[in-house]
Amino acid sequence: MTLEPVHIKEIHEIVDRIDKCFKKDENDSDDNEKVRNILDRLRKLEFNDKVVLRSIGPVRRGKASIERMLQSEDPYPVSYSCDSGSTTAKTFDNGLYIDFCHCAMACTPTDLDIHSKRTIVAAAYTLSDKVYLNTSHNWESFDRGCGRMKIVRVQPGLLNKKVTDILHDIALYLSESEHILWMLDSIGKDDFFIMDGPIYPKRIMYWMVVNSEDVDISIDPSSRKIIQNYIDIMDHHIENMKPLVGFVKNPEDMQIMLALRKQEPELDLPWLVDAQFFKNALSLERTGMKRREAEKYITYTNWFMQPNQFYEKMLKSTSPLVAELASSKFDAEDYALSFFMAYVPKLNTIFKIESPYGLVKNEELRNRMTRKVLYDLALNGIPKTLSKADSIAKIPVSERKNIIDRFRNSKIDTNYNSIRWDEKNER
Repeated sequence: MTLEPVHIKEIHEIVDRIDKCFKKDENDSDDNEKVRNILDRLRKLEFNDKVVLRSIGPVRRGKASIERMLQSEDPYPVSYSCDSGSTTAKTFDNGLYIDFCHCAMACTPTDLDIHSKRTIVAAAYTLSDKVYLNTSHNWESFDRGCGRMKIVRVQPGLLNKKVTDILHDIALYLSESEHILWMLDSIGKDDFFIMDGPIYPKRIMYWMVVNSEDVDISIDPSSRKIIQNYIDIMDHHIENMKPLVGFVKNPEDMQIMLALRKQEPELDLPWLVDAQFFKNALSLERTGMKRREAEKYITYTNWFMQPNQFYEKMLKSTSPLVAELASSKFDAEDYALSFFMAYVPKLNTIFKIESPYGLVKNEELRNRMTRKVLYDLALNGIPKTLSKADSIAKIPVSERKNIIDRFRNSKIDTNYNSIRWDEKNER
């Protein structure tokens, strides 16, 4: 049975009924005024005497002509990017949880020696102390030294909930951070490095500082190693003033909206996610420009520094120096998360570009990194090197299935939804 015309008609009427509630009068400037007021507050946003966000330089909204960007020179002609593919965490009926992540680095222009290097991490978990897992103490080489592999295990009892999420993050961030450290010397000082996603492993950092009986990874060696790895990556770039950004394709942060609501509970904010606010703030159509004209530009904000963010009801550092679990070379402030937002009207998509404050506080480097991101967006929509890395590292569905099918003594734990929504049954 499927939806009949009468059902579709009723759903359409529901849509119209809801949609009419958001229709604005032509002279209604409430939203634009609200956006301006919030932008003014972002010069320095505080809560409980702690800075949540502060502007690096004046708060401003800029626009870059795509045509002019394409006619300009690439600020960084050589760029690198790292990405990893995953089987996604799988559960077996004998209590085994496992996730495989395969990490690769891409380069523009193409460098096959860089592309050939791979790092594979298998992260496993089982509650039983009696089960022996043949883990790796050191990296195991394959493919004549072009590849490295490691099996890690999370200690029994540390994960009682969110097992697949945490296990995936450990496999993902351990493979990526180790691969980046392995390849650092291949990236020149005048080359541009783009991380796919945030510059820090935020969920790992979260569970490092939140007391929980369900998730306790603060003593897990792999999790601690991940934190140290990201500090080492930032140390290398800050020490050598080498450009590094994290390109977040789907920003989901709620820190600014949350801080504003906590600061002024009476403030009427229609946006839950920060990206929703910035998309409105950067929309040229809201200033009266026609869509066809607006699509000739990329709009963007200034850079912001975010020294603290909310973890549940707490404000904690955004740097990986959480719970003093790792050593560093620079002041804590240098590791604080900094970012700017870029909106591509043609795609109706907003991106968050992150970098550590230790790099961003250098005005010349900050401006050059901004120009590079805008250039790449104008040229390809998504930075070409990111797309390359994704293509190289991705584990296709058929290969994921073959990997899991190799388990002879462990049977995949399926339920009805696994059968109903199985990838091979999708049309």
